[in-house]
Amino acid sequence: MVDSLRRLREPLFVVEKNGTATTVSGGYASLCGDAAPSDSHPLLGYASSCTPEQLGDPGFCAELGIRYPYLGGSMAKGISSVAMAVELGAAGMLGFFGAAGLPLESVETALDILATSGVPYGVNLIHSPHEPELETALVELYIRKGVRLVEASAFLALTLSLVRYRLHGIHENGDGVIVTPNRIIAKVSREELAERFFSPPPEKFLKALVAEGSITVQQAGMAARIPMAQEITAEADSGGHTDNRPALALFPTILSLAGRMQAAHGYEVKLRVGLAGGIGTPASASAAFAMGADYIMAGSVHQACVESGTSAAVREMLAVTRQADVTMAPAADMFEMGVTVQVLKRGTMFPMRAAKLYDLYRTCSGLDELPPLEREKLEKSLFLAPLEQIWQESRAYFLRRDPRQVERAERDPRHRMALVFRWYLGQGAHWAKDGVPSRRMDYQIWCGPAMGAFNEWSAGSFLEGPEQRKVTTVALNLLFGAALLARAASLRRQGIALPPELLRAEPLPIEQIKEYLG
Repeated sequence: MVDSLRRLREPLFVVEKNGTATTVSGGYASLCGDAAPSDSHPLLGYASSCTPEQLGDPGFCAELGIRYPYLGGSMAKGISSVAMAVELGAAGMLGFFGAAGLPLESVETALDILATSGVPYGVNLIHSPHEPELETALVELYIRKGVRLVEASAFLALTLSLVRYRLHGIHENGDGVIVTPNRIIAKVSREELAERFFSPPPEKFLKALVAEGSITVQQAGMAARIPMAQEITAEADSGGHTDNRPALALFPTILSLAGRMQAAHGYEVKLRVGLAGGIGTPASASAAFAMGADYIMAGSVHQACVESGTSAAVREMLAVTRQADVTMAPAADMFEMGVTVQVLKRGTMFPMRAAKLYDLYRTCSGLDELPPLEREKLEKSLFLAPLEQIWQESRAYFLRRDPRQVERAERDPRHRMALVFRWYLGQGAHWAKDGVPSRRMDYQIWCGPAMGAFNEWSAGSFLEGPEQRKVTTVALNLLFGAALLARAASLRRQGIALPPELLRAEPLPIEQIKEYLG
């Protein structure tokens, strides 16, 4: 039965022959009680064909120019690499390049490569509440380079630059249909934020864009008839910025909201909802589609793949991660706001050390107010240098990037302390990405529990070792297994007993998957 069920394009009949359940893939079934031919057999169950292409919304795939309803989520500092995006695009999926935290020059170089790749791709745009000029600069770069798809992540509210990107080039075609060349897929985990993205651009931003000449009055009128984002990825318990929301509670809520917003605004386009966070096995992917996801998005499991932009040392650490090996730690980009990110805790002391820095930030008014023993510990264990030296390095960095931060820090000792502490948080991600051996205990590795689930599922298979984890092999196994489990679920509902190994949907080499798919 296992081999028959894996042939996803062929319908599967379970019939009774000599008192035994047997599978066949051809023939005719009668459900009308007609007189059966003498050589027929009682039908016990039936599973229709179900391919990976059929799991999500085919309209979504058609509009993005992809074959499968599968997206590779963006991971900052180029961990979602150009190579990863190209591999996913070439395999009929779509990957987002992780532009967050990279210099503009590096992002521009990546965009030039992606533009010549000939495959669909997207680029990340992360919310930068403390550095709005950086967000604006990225949007200007994306517009200049003709980037047509961005993943908006970690946004706490809509911004003028995000609205500007969405509306650039908006027009009506000859049939009076509004065309928006730039598409946003928003990754959110809160209803109120999802509602803002499913709504038209706010009037105050339209007026501001008209006033500065970015759009015309006519374009502002068109903007009132489109959503800021046609698609929202409901982000459940994921790596990095996350609210640790359970997918079973979050997704149905966002999906229901999409239906209400569609009816309220009467959009010409269909609002769609995908699911991210916790997608690390065929079972979780199948569950997402069973709930009605138009597409799925994977992240943590991609970081352990050979094409990711992180170090071999990190990939090895991720390959032995269990679900309980993750925790929350202060975020470098939103440190003062108390925002946290989900990171790996096994094999690193970063989460504990980062939490200590935030505790000191809350209780002290500046570096000079740190208790002498605490300051000594920080300089010897975390920074490996005098804090004054770290401040001078940070000062030089922000003089180039955002001089206002330096001006504020020289007036406000507490802000100076925050910038020094953020040095450690930011460097932790660089040390991990670069695989600096001497800083292994300080690696900041963004990771969600999906990584542990993937490792449990792949244990004992060819995917157990990180050197075998290619992103398209991982992605196709998740999709193939999800379709397989959808067929298995249909048979189970008809009372057909299935072998346990089938319900595991074990990993298969990509050549074997392609053979089954025909």
